[in-house]
Order: sequence, then structure tokens, then C-alpha cells
Amino acid sequence: MRLHEYQAKEVFAAAGIPTPDSQLAGTVEAAVEAAESIGYPVAIKAQVHVGGRGKAGGIKLADSKAEAREAADAILGMDLKGYRVERVLVEEAVDFVDELYVGVTMDRGRGRPVAMVSTRGGVNIEDVAAEEPDAIAREHVDPAFGMHPFQARKAVYEAGVDRDVAGEVASILRTLYQLWDERDGSDVEINPLMVTSAESGDGERGVIAADAVFNVDEDALFRQPELAEMEEEAGSGDELEAKADEYGFDYVRLSGNVGIIGNGAGLVMTTLDLVDYYGGEPANFLDVGGGAKAQRIANALDMVFSDDNVDSVVFNIFGGITRGDEVASGINQALEEFDEIPKEVVVRLAGTNAEEGMEILNEELVTVEYTLEDAVKRAVEYAQEVQAQ
Repeated sequence: MRLHEYQAKEVFAAAGIPTPDSQLAGTVEAAVEAAESIGYPVAIKAQVHVGGRGKAGGIKLADSKAEAREAADAILGMDLKGYRVERVLVEEAVDFVDELYVGVTMDRGRGRPVAMVSTRGGVNIEDVAAEEPDAIAREHVDPAFGMHPFQARKAVYEAGVDRDVAGEVASILRTLYQLWDERDGSDVEINPLMVTSAESGDGERGVIAADAVFNVDEDALFRQPELAEMEEEAGSGDELEAKADEYGFDYVRLSGNVGIIGNGAGLVMTTLDLVDYYGGEPANFLDVGGGAKAQRIANALDMVFSDDNVDSVVFNIFGGITRGDEVASGINQALEEFDEIPKEVVVRLAGTNAEEGMEILNEELVTVEYTLEDAVKRAVEYAQEVQAQ
């Protein structure tokens, strides 16, 4: 479960982490009133579950009432990487001199949590990790004992954080670890953790959480009733994810244009890799699960067709529990409801009753391929043709 920024900041602030004064708003007028109450300058920030909001136009600064109105009007209702923005966080702008990154996640390779600190805050930390891995200081923690103060100080020192704020950053890192541990977190981070100028506040340099990420293990929500209430309040933030919950699918939205449907996580991941291998970009991960009946298959197609980013669909089913003729019936059932098929659909069936399924498929509505490689290549070609138009 992913908390929105405003929710994560509520959790952080309650734990003692400094956060800017802010108010949530769902209308332009409410955003302007919040900006007037907080005082200018303010940042107006889209509350959706995506990164890179600033570059995509989802974060704007405002120095006056007119600018606040203009910014809120531009952000509310916009489509931000496939998410409709329905709320904004109006927040006091921070006068800063540096941006840091602090976070805690699970290092599955080492089998234990890892705390991270970097002076390369304010940018995509995944890019930093790939391009400059030494720019991130890492400290692994034994969960039986928790994070010792010396470990937090060591990570901050190795990252090269300015000594004026090193103690405060180390304290925040320990607090993040405690939140991660006690609240069943999967990922918790602040990016950027801004270093304020000496001219602001009480005349001393300090740090403040200008952003907040807190992802929680959904299977542990029964232990976290407060966070479970936040999930209900926030919703998924995305119509497709809400539809996936309704249908009971394992679904992840990606940034490409080749829709992918399969039965089994491993099969879907293999299809994702092949789409990338043959020059395409996956649009989603959608696992319909084992024993999928015709209606479930129809629901999966309905989901992928609802994604405006999808230009073609590859359907990869291996029949064990799932029967190929049931899948074929579901595909025909879904497609026959359309006067015109909205996306090109490529189908590959294998395993139980696959031959019977191939005979059932309406080849006027779908393209049938007998190998996974051919199916993926054809779907990638269809998607590229749409992009070329």
C-alpha cells in the first residue's frame, strides 16, 4: 500500500520529523485559501502515486494569489502519467541550500534492511544508484537489534553530509528506520530532505522533509489500523488500479504501450522481458491467475482496453489448471461486445486444451500465433505501427 505524500508527512510529523506547513485541497478555491493561510511563496503539488511530478508539471511554485490560482487550475484535473489529479497539497516553500536523500528499504540480496543516505537528493535515486553507486552510503541493520545510533552517524558521515546538520540527519534516519520497522513498511524515504539556509527560521541551518514516501506491506495492515484508514481515504488514485481491485487481479501499470495479459507471475514477467527484448515497451503487468474462466478473461481485456496508453495487446496463456478453450471463449466474448476492436490483440495459447482453444478463437478479431516469441514480436510490431501513424 502506498501512502500519498500528505499522508506520509502526517506520519513523519507525528514521529518528530520536521515537515513544512501544508494543507490539502480538492478545488482551486480551496487551494487559493490554503495558500493565503500559509503565506507566500507556496508549492502546489499533485497528490498522485508517481515520481517525477515536477518535470511532468505536477508541482508549481506560486508567489501570489493569482499565481496560486493559475497553478491549482493547471494541476487539478490534469492527467499525470496516467493518473487524474483530484487533490493538491499546498505547502510552504522551503528556502534551501542543499538537497539530501535518506531512506530505508529491504535489501533482499543481503536478507536484511538497509538505510541509505546521499547528498544527491532531489533527483531520481534509482538513476543515482545506477550511474554513481558510490554516491549513496548504505548501512545494513540487524532487525533483531534495530539501528544503533553509531550506524546512523556512520552512514551520514560516509555520505559526506555537512557537519552542521549531520546530527539532525542521523536522527531522522533512525526515526525512518523505526517507522519502517514498527509500521510494517516496505519502503520509506525523504527525497529531498532539504537543508535550510541560515537566514531562514531561527538563524541556524536545519533540515526539513520536502517530500515523503511511505509504502506499507498490505498483508500487515491488520496490525496497522491507522494506516488502513489512510488507504481507504486515499483510494488507489487510479481508475485502472481500482478496477483491478474490483476484479481481483494482480496488476501493475507501467509506462509503455504494449498491453500484457498472462496467467501466472512468472509467465507475465517472461512476456514483459520479451517485449523489451524485441524493442517494445510494456504497458502493464496483469496476472489473471490460475483457473481463469471466460468472464475473468473478458474482465482482463476490459481492463487493458481501458488504458489509453495501450496500442496493442499480447495474450499469453499456458494451460495447466486453466483450459485453453475457456480462455478462447472469454476472448471471443469480450471482443464480440465491440462494434470495432479498440486495440490489436495477439493470442498465444499452450497447454491444456490449447488446440481446442485455437479452433474456437475468432481470427477476424484476433491474431493467433503459436509461439510466445512470434506473439510478442507481432504485438510489438502492431504497437510500433500505431506510434508511426
